[in-house]
Amino acid sequence: MLKGIAASSGVAIAKVYKLQQPVLEIVRKDADPEEELKKLDAAFAKTVSDVERIKEVASKSLKAEELAVFDAHLMMANDPELRGQIEEMIKNDKVNAEYATEQVANMMVMIFESMEDAYMRERAADIKDVTFRLKCNLCGKEIPNLATLNEPVVIVAKDLTPSDTGSLNKEFAKGFATEIGGRTSHSAIMARSLEIPAVVGVKGILEEAQDGDPVILDALEGTVILNPTPEQVAEFEAKGAEYQKEKEALKAMKDQPSVSTDGHKVLLVGNIGSPADVEGVLENGGEGVGLFRTEFLYMKSEDDFPDEDTQFAAYKAVLEGMNGKPVVIRTLDIGGDKKLKYYTFEEEMNPFLGVRAVRFCLIRKDIFRTQLRALLRASAFGKLCIMFPMIATVGEFKEAKQCYDDARAELIAEGVKVGDDVEVGCMIEIPAAAVLADKLSKYADFFSIGTNDLVQYSMAADRMSEPVSYLYQPLNPSLLRLIKMTIDGAHKNGKWCGMCGEMAGDEIAAPVLLGLGLDEFSMSATSILRARRMINGLSYAEMKAMAEKAVECDTAEEVTELIKNSIGK
Repeated sequence: MLKGIAASSGVAIAKVYKLQQPVLEIVRKDADPEEELKKLDAAFAKTVSDVERIKEVASKSLKAEELAVFDAHLMMANDPELRGQIEEMIKNDKVNAEYATEQVANMMVMIFESMEDAYMRERAADIKDVTFRLKCNLCGKEIPNLATLNEPVVIVAKDLTPSDTGSLNKEFAKGFATEIGGRTSHSAIMARSLEIPAVVGVKGILEEAQDGDPVILDALEGTVILNPTPEQVAEFEAKGAEYQKEKEALKAMKDQPSVSTDGHKVLLVGNIGSPADVEGVLENGGEGVGLFRTEFLYMKSEDDFPDEDTQFAAYKAVLEGMNGKPVVIRTLDIGGDKKLKYYTFEEEMNPFLGVRAVRFCLIRKDIFRTQLRALLRASAFGKLCIMFPMIATVGEFKEAKQCYDDARAELIAEGVKVGDDVEVGCMIEIPAAAVLADKLSKYADFFSIGTNDLVQYSMAADRMSEPVSYLYQPLNPSLLRLIKMTIDGAHKNGKWCGMCGEMAGDEIAAPVLLGLGLDEFSMSATSILRARRMINGLSYAEMKAMAEKAVECDTAEEVTELIKNSIGK
């Protein structure tokens, strides 16, 4: 049995299909620049044509959001900077096009892989995909086409590129296992969209698995069993059938309210990164959007900060798409590990504790004003809640709120229609804000707790650092006390409190959060129905009593044990 990361849930039983990419032996050769530039032109043209064809195939099974990756690949294949650097090396060094392409590609990949932001690191895979195809076209090598599969298989590979997953035929591709990758890699995201079971980060699978071997892919637990026994096949066939039955049962809860057995109602809403994600929230019974990460609008922009009309169109699309359900949109959360191509931040000793999020916006009020105007214009088309990230003091919130008030007054003076029920709140992710929640709630309309940062700032431990990862303990009593302070502080002044960090979608955390009085749980869309099933089976009174004990525990392990005993797990 091999262990990996369950990236897309399900169970698959089939034969192994090892995806073997062409081996390219590229060496430096002296060459005629004119001839090499002609070769490069032809290779770029074929690469663009290949990606367009793959996108056309993928459009039959993928949503607009997933198809956007192929638009990004086409942009790269048409990028004058990429081509220009290769051409320059061919002309200056008089080398073969394959060698020049490899050198430029390696440099670009290294730059992206060294970035601290996980999203930007994952983009290195896009560069590898496009430039590998370009090199294959230069060398006259064919890349395997998964669209030609004609029998049920589990694909085993080092990694799957977006081009690979875009070509998958669901009828025959029953699942896949890769040696590398994580839950945020393109292959994992696309697998979830296609609802194909996937286990990633399975070390040693390429060496262990052979073409045609029978295999069980348990993408519920993150395991791969090669050459299983008949008893194991029967066991996992039953497990797969049970999973499908559970999925159908969960679908029946799509339009149900999220309410405890004793009548306490909460909202279960979705986290999104683009307007295309709205469909997933609605399909999974989301009662609103609890976090729209607007930084992706800025990070995807190529040349400059997105203008007011571009932002307005995106915010309007989300508000209209949610049909009157509440939408919490977070203002620009940039800085730290989130960089922009077109803006250089000043060097800081510790950028995570420096000019980022609302701090950046209060320094660059021109950029902030553009976003606030776009948000307010969109507010006429739905139920908008605006949230300021990384608020530490009452003074910061009041200054940001004044920027909002000024933008609102400006638009009204211009005769522009804005919503009359916009709520303005703040994200609680700094311990100082949690401790001061009862004071902040006099000015904010709501809170949303960002547990990812709240945990790392409380524990003084970078959540991306492996040696101190043991300190990422959302259920530590110290964190529960900060969460309780925040919720109680909001309720003291009649305000609501949500949570938009990973913890909100954790089935073990849900009971204690319910008991602490959390009003809104925001999570990835695919977690909503499971969370609803959990909450709809709990007694609020019992969870409230359990939560009172949880904040008095000594360790996270004690809290976990207390929760499991309380819900009968």
